Amino acid sequence: MPEAHPLILALVSYLEHDALPTIVLDTDYNILAANAAYRRQFGRHEQAPLGEKCHKVSHHYAVPCDQAGEHCPMRKAWQSKVPERVLHIHHTPRGPEHVDVELRPILDEQGRVVAFVERLTSITLASAQPQEQGLVGRAPAFKAALASLQRAAPAQIPVLLQGESGTGKELFARALHMGSPRANGPLVVVDCTGLTESLFESELFGYEKGAFTGANQRKIGLAEAAHGGTLFLDEIGEVPLAMQVKLLRLIESGSFRPVGSLRTVHSDFRLVSATHKPLRQMVADGTFREDLYYRISGFPIRLPALRERVEDLPLLAQSLLQRMAGKPTPRLSDDALQQLGLHPFPGNIRELRNILERARLFADDGLIRPEHLPEDIGPAGAIKTGGRRNHLGELAQALEQFKGSRSELARHLGLSERTLYRRLKELGLN
Repeated sequence: MPEAHPLILALVSYLEHDALPTIVLDTDYNILAANAAYRRQFGRHEQAPLGEKCHKVSHHYAVPCDQAGEHCPMRKAWQSKVPERVLHIHHTPRGPEHVDVELRPILDEQGRVVAFVERLTSITLASAQPQEQGLVGRAPAFKAALASLQRAAPAQIPVLLQGESGTGKELFARALHMGSPRANGPLVVVDCTGLTESLFESELFGYEKGAFTGANQRKIGLAEAAHGGTLFLDEIGEVPLAMQVKLLRLIESGSFRPVGSLRTVHSDFRLVSATHKPLRQMVADGTFREDLYYRISGFPIRLPALRERVEDLPLLAQSLLQRMAGKPTPRLSDDALQQLGLHPFPGNIRELRNILERARLFADDGLIRPEHLPEDIGPAGAIKTGGRRNHLGELAQALEQFKGSRSELARHLGLSERTLYRRLKELGLN
C-alpha cells in the first residue's frame, strides 16, 4: 500500500468521530483507513480491511465496479472532481444490504485528486434479503426506484408513484412515509377506486351531523386524520373530474370544509399519490386536470413491472411465502421456480402472491412443485423443453432483427439488461 499523503493523515483523524461509516481510499481503490463507525457496522470482527480493494470488500469483485456492470462513483468523481452518489448492494457481516454511497474527491494544492472519502448509509427502507415485511429486491430496475425513493423520502415534495397494478405502490408509499420526518405521524390511505363524487368528498373531508340522510354523527375526514403525517391517494387517476378542483384546493392550501359545515379545517400532511393510469394522456384528453397533475407529480417515481426485475423472483417468492400464515414456511422447488420464471406476470407481484398462496395449499409436505402451480402457468414438461426453446428462439430472432443497442433491446423486450445478457448466454451469444 502506498505511503499516505499528509492530507490523508489529517483527514483520517478528523473522520474518526464521524457518526456515519466512512473510509478513505487512494486513487487505486485501496482502503487506507476506516473510522470507528465503519469498523462497527461493516468490519469483520470490527476490524478494518486496510490495504484491500474497496470493490473486493464491498462486492467481492476482482475488478472495479464499472468493469463488473455496476455504476462506479469513484470513476465519476475522478472525472467530475465533485461528490458523487450511488446506491449499491454491499456484502456486510449481516449479508447483502442496500447502501447509499457518497464519494467525495480530495484535491491537493494543484487541484489533483489524491484520495477519496466514502461515506456509507445503510438503507433500512428496503432489504436485499428475504424478509417478512416491506420492500425487497436487488434487480437494477428495483434499485433505480429505491434510489429515487431514498432521495425523496426526507423531503416534503409531493411524490407520484407510477406503475402497473400489483407492483407494490402501497409498500413504496409506506417506505416513503417511514423514511420521512413524519414517520411518527399517521399514514392515511385513501383508495380512490370506485368512489362516487359525493362519497369521495365525505370520505376525504368528513361531514357534520345531519349533513345528509344517514349522517347521525360528525365524522372526521381522512384529510384531517392525516394531520402531521402522510396522505396517500391510491389510484388518484380514478378521482372524478368534478372533485379534482376541490382536491387541488386541498393540496395547495391544506384547508377544506367538511360536508355540511361552514367551518374551515386545516391539515398539515405530506402528499403521496399513485396510479397505474397514463395521467399525461388523460390530461391531453381532458379527463384529468393539468394543474392537479403538476401539483401531485413534483417527484415522479416509476415502479418496475415484475417482468423487468425477473431476477428478483426467487427473493420475492421466498419473502411472500414467509409472510403467509402458518408454519413452517413452504419452500419452492427449483423446477417450480424455473416454471414461474417463464411466466409474464401481467398482474405483477400481486399475481405472484396469489399463485403462491394457492400452490402452498397443495404442497402437503411443504415443498411447492410445478404440478402445484396453476395450469395457465404451463405444464412443467412443455416449459422445460419446447416452451423454453421457443422463448429463446424468439429472443434470437429479435436480436437478429433489432437495429438498436443491447440496452435498447432490453427495454424493447421489457427485460433488464442483466436478464437479457443471461438469456443471450444461454443462446451462446456474448
